[in-house]
Amino acid sequence: VQLQASGGGLVQAGGSLRLSCAASGRTFSNYAMSWFRQVPGKEREFVAGISWSGGGTLYADSVKGRFTISRDNTKMMTYLQMTSLKPEDTAVYYCATGSWKYSSPQTAREYDYWGQGTLVTVSS
Repeated sequence: VQLQASGGGLVQAGGSLRLSCAASGRTFSNYAMSWFRQVPGKEREFVAGISWSGGGTLYADSVKGRFTISRDNTKMMTYLQMTSLKPEDTAVYYCATGSWKYSSPQTAREYDYWGQGTLVTVSS
C-alpha cells in the first residue's frame, strides 16, 4: 500500500487549506482512513478518521467543527479540509490506514501504512 499526502503550505491564522492523500496498492474502498499530525518532540497525534464508505467520521476534540475529513472511493483519495486554522495546528500531517473497515484507532502505532507527510504552517 502506498499513500501520498499533499496540499500542505503556509497559511495565515483563520485561513483554510485542503490536504489530499492518494492511495494505491489495494482495494481502497474496503478500508478506513485517518489523518494524524506531528510536531517535533511530540508524539504523532490523531486528527480525524473516516470509515470505508465515508458514512462514519471521528475527530479529535481540538479540530472538531473546524476540520472535515472526506473520501472519494472512485479516485482512491482522502481529503482533510481545514478551516479557521490556528498557529497550534502547525505540524506535519500524515495520512494513514490499517486493516479496519469501520474503525479509526487513535494510536499511531496501530497503523500499518503511512504517507510521507505534508507540512502545514499557520502564521499568527
